[in-house]
Amino acid sequence: MKILGIEFSPLSIPKTRRWETLAVFFWMATFMFSTVFMGPVFIMIYILFYTNYWYLGILYLCWIVVDVKTCNRGGRKGWLPKFVRHWNLWNHFANFFPIKMVKTAELDRNRNYLVGSHPHGVLSAGAYCSFATEGTNFSKVFPGMIPHLLTLQEMFFIPLFRELWYATQACAATKDGMEYLLTQPGGQVVVLVPGGAQESLNCDKGEVRLILKQRKGFIKLALRCGADLLPSFTFGESSIYDKLPNPEGSFVRKVQDKIQSVFGFAPVFFLGRGIFNYNLGIVPHRRPLTVVLGTPIHVERNTKPTQEDIDEMHRKYMESLVRLYEEYNPIHGDPSVQLILT
Repeated sequence: MKILGIEFSPLSIPKTRRWETLAVFFWMATFMFSTVFMGPVFIMIYILFYTNYWYLGILYLCWIVVDVKTCNRGGRKGWLPKFVRHWNLWNHFANFFPIKMVKTAELDRNRNYLVGSHPHGVLSAGAYCSFATEGTNFSKVFPGMIPHLLTLQEMFFIPLFRELWYATQACAATKDGMEYLLTQPGGQVVVLVPGGAQESLNCDKGEVRLILKQRKGFIKLALRCGADLLPSFTFGESSIYDKLPNPEGSFVRKVQDKIQSVFGFAPVFFLGRGIFNYNLGIVPHRRPLTVVLGTPIHVERNTKPTQEDIDEMHRKYMESLVRLYEEYNPIHGDPSVQLILT
């Protein structure tokens, strides 16, 4: 049924599909409420200045100060991450698209791995589900391995919202945070999105444009820590939202680049679907996502790598990523979509 151009879903939709939509809406709405609208900040202001529970707000702010370095020291441990990562909510989340993870090689529990997850997309839905939750059964697919999805350190400064990130075993995408994880005895799977916020702006039809050629910091860190590199690609990630066209040089792109340079993140103008309609809202479209983890690239520890060492390992990484894309895109992606590295 269409009303004013909005296509509404029928009332007879199975209840399971409603739960799946609500799960993804929770994820997206929580992110937007906490970052774009700064909801948790206003909640804290209200508690501190307009309720009788101001002392709880003071205690919580003190806790944040004491806890501020945890995101660079391996994140939360213990029962809480295990509990939250196994929420049934994430199964509904995975089933919505659906999302599946493909393993192409075994991982050695005695080694640490630095995973490069591509592409960024709007919010890296495939990487979040696969590495920050048990929606795709990571602990069963890779028993004994501990995944850590990396995100902006600023996410751990936002009251309340930070607790959700911590509860998924996430850590900060900083040099200190990554180095801490990659120098642990073994079994750490550290997941970085090298393209970062800037890559989320790329939305040209018929191509997946990755920002990678000049991103060599993670390669240097892998060499210094002796962590194996592992390319990963989420097929379908770029198609779950419709984005406002923003070619290089356009007014929209200039505004986005300026904001990204100032604040560290880029405003992506996107459109998805709603809870009860198919073409207007913040919920992504139901399109299959397949997260393929490639073959590990063995890295010998080199505490003082030269630029030549870094460039050579970076070349191997890009070649491995391209091979992964060319092999699995005809199976899980769209053969007409071209991979471009910039």
